Amino acid sequence: MAEYSIDEPLQRPPTHPGELLREEVLPSLGLTVAEAARQLGVSRQSLHRILAGNRPVSTEMALRLGRFCGNGPRLWLRMQLEYNLWHAEQGMGAELERIPAHSAE
Repeated sequence: MAEYSIDEPLQRPPTHPGELLREEVLPSLGLTVAEAARQLGVSRQSLHRILAGNRPVSTEMALRLGRFCGNGPRLWLRMQLEYNLWHAEQGMGAELERIPAHSAE
């Protein structure tokens, strides 16, 4: 699979991986949150927090989701990373502007 880079920052927040699970994955599998949690080996509350976007997808959860969905953990980790990075950049924008940029040549 090819990797693509985006040179311009996103103007909207990236999708939280929980939204993808909630809106696409679980409905397509016809599973309830309780049944998906049981199959993943996590508590219903833990999965519900991820689905609500209130909890990040950890490395361990990415491994579980990658196995569960058959697409490996990297997709879930990349989605979470992009989500976290966007929100951090929004919160630190002015502070980051004050830091001088150096380049190794």
